[in-house]
Amino acid sequence: MSPSTSPRFFTEREVARHCTPDSCWVLLGTRVYDVTAFLRMHPGGEALIRSRAGKDLSAELEGPPHRHSENARRWMEQYYIGELDRGSGTDETLRERKKASEQTNGKTAEKRTEKQQQVDEDEDISPYSRCSPVDLDQDLVDWRKPLAWQVGHLGEKYDAWVHQPVDRPIRLFGNPFLEAATKTSWYWVLVVWVPVVVYLSWYCYSTLAQGTTRIAVTSGFSVPVHKSMFPVLFLMGWFLWSFMEYCIHRFVFHMKPPAHNYYLITLHFLLHGQHHKSPFDGSRLVFPPGLASIVVGLFYLILHSMLPEILGVSMFVGGLCGYVVYDMIHYYLHYGSPKRGTYLYGLKAYHVKHHFEHQRSGFGITTTFWDHPFNTVIPDEKF
Repeated sequence: MSPSTSPRFFTEREVARHCTPDSCWVLLGTRVYDVTAFLRMHPGGEALIRSRAGKDLSAELEGPPHRHSENARRWMEQYYIGELDRGSGTDETLRERKKASEQTNGKTAEKRTEKQQQVDEDEDISPYSRCSPVDLDQDLVDWRKPLAWQVGHLGEKYDAWVHQPVDRPIRLFGNPFLEAATKTSWYWVLVVWVPVVVYLSWYCYSTLAQGTTRIAVTSGFSVPVHKSMFPVLFLMGWFLWSFMEYCIHRFVFHMKPPAHNYYLITLHFLLHGQHHKSPFDGSRLVFPPGLASIVVGLFYLILHSMLPEILGVSMFVGGLCGYVVYDMIHYYLHYGSPKRGTYLYGLKAYHVKHHFEHQRSGFGITTTFWDHPFNTVIPDEKF
C-alpha cells in the first residue's frame, strides 16, 4: 500500500471471515495483513498461520519459541492491506469510513501527473505486478527496468539492499532470450540430468563388472577394482559434491564484493544475490542452468584428472546425483509445506533462517552436515 493512500478499515468480524487457504488474514495490533500468498512459504508450515487466522500475531512474532528477525518483520509489511476498526462497533460506521477513504484516494489520484499514471498502467499489465509491490519511488533500483546492469551502481549500499528480501519476481535482462536463459522450471533438472545419471551408472557398473579395471600401485603391481566398489565410488562422489557445493556457496555465493567494483557486484548478483533478494521467485533455482553446467563440468574435470577414467566417472555420477537431489530439496524447502516434526520441516526452518537472519554472516550455508565442522551453524533460534 502506497504511503500516500489512506488505509482501508475492516471490522473484527470481516477479518475473522478470512481464515481459509484461499484467503487468510492476520493482525499485528490494529494492522491487517493478507498473508494468503505467504502460507506455503512460511518456514513453520501453512497450518501454523492458518490456525491463527483472524487473530493478533504480535505475541508470536516476539516469541517464544523464537523472536522473528527484522527481515521477517520487513517482509510482513508487503502484505499490509489496512487497519482494524475496533472503535466503530457497527458495519455502517465502517462503510462511512471506507467511503471517506475512497474519496480521499480519488482526490489524491487526480493530482497525479500523466507520467505517473502511465507508470501505473504499465505495472497493471506487467506479469511482474502479481506479487506484493516494492516502493518504486523509494527503492534504490528501478524495478520497471532490468536489474542486471543497475545493481553494480549501488556500491556500498548493495550488500544491505540485496539482503533485504522482497516477494517480487526479478527481471535481469531486457533481451528476452538472455532473460529466458536465466530461468528454468524445477522439473527440467530431472528431465535433463536423471537420464544422464541412470545411463552413466549403468555404464560404470557394467564396465567394472567385466573385471578388467585395475589401479596401478607400482609399475609391476596393480589392484583389481570389483563391481561391488561402484556404490562406494558413487557415495564418495556424492560426498565430494556436497563439500564442493558448501565451499562454492560460502566463499563465492556469499562473498562481499568490493563496493567500488561494479563488475564484481554485478557478477555476485547474477550468481546468487538475486536468489537472496527474491527468495521465492520460483523460476530461478539456486544453480541457474548455465552455472549448473559449468559446475558439473568442473567437477568432472577435477575427478578425471585425479583418477583412472572409469573410477572418475563413477564418482562423477555420484556427485551429479547429489546435485540433482540437492537442487530438488532446495526447491522444496522454498515452496513445499512439510509436516511439522519431520526432518524436512526442521530443514526448511533452518534454511529460511539463513535467508532472513544470517545470510550476511555466512551461517547456515546448507545443512548442519558441513556447518558443524566449519563452525557455521546458526547460533540461535531467530527467524
